[in-house]
Amino acid sequence: MALGNRLRDWLNNGLARSLLGFALLLPYRMRGPFVGKLVAYVVAPLIGWRRRILENLDHAMPELSPAERRRIARRVPDNFGRTVIEIYSGEAFVERARAATMEGPGVAALKAARDARRPVILVTAHFGNYDVPRAKLSREGYSMAALYRPMRNAAFNAHYVKAISEIASPVFPTNRKGVAGLIRHLKEGGVIGIATDISMAGAPLLKFFDRKAHTALSAAEWALAYDAEIIPLFGIREDDGQTFRVRMEAPLAKSTPESMMQEYNDIVERMARKHPAQWFWIHHRWKRRPGRVQSEVSEAGEPRE
Repeated sequence: MALGNRLRDWLNNGLARSLLGFALLLPYRMRGPFVGKLVAYVVAPLIGWRRRILENLDHAMPELSPAERRRIARRVPDNFGRTVIEIYSGEAFVERARAATMEGPGVAALKAARDARRPVILVTAHFGNYDVPRAKLSREGYSMAALYRPMRNAAFNAHYVKAISEIASPVFPTNRKGVAGLIRHLKEGGVIGIATDISMAGAPLLKFFDRKAHTALSAAEWALAYDAEIIPLFGIREDDGQTFRVRMEAPLAKSTPESMMQEYNDIVERMARKHPAQWFWIHHRWKRRPGRVQSEVSEAGEPRE
């Protein structure tokens, strides 16, 4: 890595650590709103997130009024900021996640799979706080594992991995060795969680908000290969900004990987329409990405785009 890049990474990590450290000194109920507003009103406009959110909303939900699009463009980065500081809040966050209610037909399906010692794939999205289900289920006796995508900034990545590992372990990086470890956990009857709602180079183009979006098929392929239940779920942030509920949909019907992941896309779209301020519109979800299909899957972690 060039000296200039190392210096930039060092400075960026130092700034991030300083802000996170200051926020963690605040009482828990204050730190989420503080970081949320900081990201919404300072970071997002500076790095172009607000513009990207508005552009994505124009394409996906043109029926929204300009005022509603502006409101969502403020609340999406606010939710992102809250999610980041919650992930770094350790046991204080875990206690709130444990208090989350669980709803939906997938709850019974998950319990039945555990009783039968069948493997389960939980497919989530970058929505609300995506680590709430992992924190809650791991404390309720489910053997949870997850993928994460390593950050380009190695210094930041070290403390980020430490933070997500404290929420629940094991976590595996999205490389060949990490995916192999995740699959081994699944084959042993464990539960794995992945977020697969970002554009993956070379993946098939499936419909999402009436547009084509590259959608990885790995989760469905694994479900078919290892006879695993594949259950969509979401950590929904309540209106108070501090509490959550976990929504579990019915398991995806076993068919072809393409049709299964199309069903997943449809479910994510419904959730994004119902709670538009909670889905991460900052992603380049509809960007065309030529190239061979990757063996890795997105982590339930921070966007790198």
